[in-house]
Amino acid sequence: MEINFEYCNNIDNGKIHIKNNNLNIKYAINGTGKSTISKSMHAFVNDRITGSKTLLELKPFKFKNDESINPIVRGIDGINSIKIFDEKYINEFVFQSDELLKGSFDIFIKDEAYENGMQEIDSRIKKIKAMLADDPDIASLILDLNELSSSFGQSTKTGIHGSSSVAQALKNGNKVANIPEGLKSYKAYIQHSENYKWMKWQIDGKSYLDISTDCPYCTNDIGTKREGIELIGSTYKAKNVENLTKIVAVFERLDRYFSDETKVTIRKIITDVDGYSDDQEKFLRQVKEQIEDLNKKFQKAQRLGFQSFKDVEKAIECLKEHKIDMDFYVYLKSESTVEKVRIINDAIDEVINEAGELHGSIVRQKRLIEQLVRDNSVGINNFLKNAGYNYHVSLIENNTGEHKLKLIHNDFSEEITNAKNHLSFGEKNAFALILFMHDVLKTPPDLIVLDDPISSFDKNKKYAIIEMLFRKDKSLKNKTVLLLTHDFEPIVDMLLHHNDRFAKPYTSFLENKHGQLSETEIVRDDIKNFVEINKINFKSDIHDLNKLVYLRRTFEILGNKNSGWDVLSNLFHKVDQPTKREKLEADEIRIRVMTQEELEEGFAEIKTEVPTFDYQLLLNLVKNDLHMKDIYLRTSSNYEKLHLYRLISDDKINSGIESDVILKFINEAFHIENNYIYHVNPSKYQTIPQFVIDECDKYVTNLGSSVPS
Repeated sequence: MEINFEYCNNIDNGKIHIKNNNLNIKYAINGTGKSTISKSMHAFVNDRITGSKTLLELKPFKFKNDESINPIVRGIDGINSIKIFDEKYINEFVFQSDELLKGSFDIFIKDEAYENGMQEIDSRIKKIKAMLADDPDIASLILDLNELSSSFGQSTKTGIHGSSSVAQALKNGNKVANIPEGLKSYKAYIQHSENYKWMKWQIDGKSYLDISTDCPYCTNDIGTKREGIELIGSTYKAKNVENLTKIVAVFERLDRYFSDETKVTIRKIITDVDGYSDDQEKFLRQVKEQIEDLNKKFQKAQRLGFQSFKDVEKAIECLKEHKIDMDFYVYLKSESTVEKVRIINDAIDEVINEAGELHGSIVRQKRLIEQLVRDNSVGINNFLKNAGYNYHVSLIENNTGEHKLKLIHNDFSEEITNAKNHLSFGEKNAFALILFMHDVLKTPPDLIVLDDPISSFDKNKKYAIIEMLFRKDKSLKNKTVLLLTHDFEPIVDMLLHHNDRFAKPYTSFLENKHGQLSETEIVRDDIKNFVEINKINFKSDIHDLNKLVYLRRTFEILGNKNSGWDVLSNLFHKVDQPTKREKLEADEIRIRVMTQEELEEGFAEIKTEVPTFDYQLLLNLVKNDLHMKDIYLRTSSNYEKLHLYRLISDDKINSGIESDVILKFINEAFHIENNYIYHVNPSKYQTIPQFVIDECDKYVTNLGSSVPS
């Protein structure tokens, strides 16, 4: 696909090509717009799907006030999902507090086979769950049991917790059922289902009684009734009455689930005017314990599934544990309870009759999970070992049955709970990159973007990561991947050295010249060592001066600093009578004039590669700034322009460039052969930043008839 960009950050116009189901490597120097490419595509797709306008955020500053110009991306209408590996991904998804990768259970364990296995197990126990789900009385019973159990508050060794709803409602007796003398005229209100609301209204209104002897509601005289009104506030607390009303209602709803003896005792307790005794409190606690135990049994049956069986050898043993024996629930042994329990027990018995099939399903699921844990852990751990990281990972099961990816140091057996604080910058990036790979394999997007992911690693780690990402069976191989990088080594490894190990990537070089983005394909034959590149260039159709610079580079790389190298050094430094540096004893250096024999030897050595070489002719040329300016302006290669700039400025006190940083870069770029063994030809691929060449251009363009001093 051809993707076009307009007015996106530092890209005014340009296009790139991406091959589907292929690794696409875009090699570019920093500042070209690699991150802009990934951000622009992501924003465009996101805007199209969600209706947002995030692409506008990439509008270049120079056009901020021009409403007619806005960012545009064309050519990716077929892309509906993009996942990008960048700093944002690392911050949002990797190194969570309780796991290395957010959602690691879903990514590593919960695949189609896992889901099918769980469905198979669920289908074998569906009768039990169906019985529980289809009987509304059981669902209601569980809710009531939960409410009554929680009303007892926290457990204590001596009795019912004093701050619990039960204690607050019953400890001092039921004054709703037993209305004190003097308040019976309020019976209709006190025993109403929403009595606590009336009491709160009545008690809140008490503060207005001191304003007047009239009723604050109807303004009738209340002189004879004032004592009764105030008695309500001292006798009742709205919250306690509310608790009492709710608890009595729950006990009444559960009445049919209590044995006959239990019903009588509970009714006596909840209607007693004096509150419960110590023996009655003990009885209530015992009833509560049986309620909680039975409730747990119901809920355990509700949750019956793979997690219920995975720690037992035989499914039948686990199923029997889910059956309920009512002989242990004497307080709850009523016809209604026995009937509900019979429904559950009968459903369990039906499943027990098919226990062999259920056990087989459980064993297969356990083996599948063990295999998934082993396979996913082994792949990551082999990478960590090969890359020299002293860590390993493990998928550890938590108490809910989900496996979380944990980091463990090889010198310490326990998991690292806050991995981000323990890992170096490079280690974090390496982990994050591999985890990202597993993430996109789980939910593959239409396009995977890796934004400069490996430049910070040393050579052995780079190859380990590249191999993990693009060579293994479980990798990004044959996926549509865009790898943006300023690191040339992955191209060398995949296209040149190990092209038999990797699927052939589509590689290209990106150049941004004053906002115009261009792309040049890189093929295997473009990758050369610098000696090969030099030999190609000093035999090409470029100016002899540039040929001679490449030749001098060759002499240096091969360690051949003989007479030919001396001659070229003198030429480049504009020396009329060539000299030679000699090392004497005690590290002394002597500079002397080259002999005629040395000169002839040097000339012959140079002419072997550049037959048209003429020292005096070229010396006159390098001394003539106007001629050098003409050569410079006709040169298209940025790297070769640097050659010429250095020749022009060599004898000048003022280099024309004020920035020491740029001057340092020029000197280092002049020796790019020191960076990598293999390169693309700098005569063809513009590997020198345009802003550096712009500075050189300014200096050379301003050369006039008068030579700068």
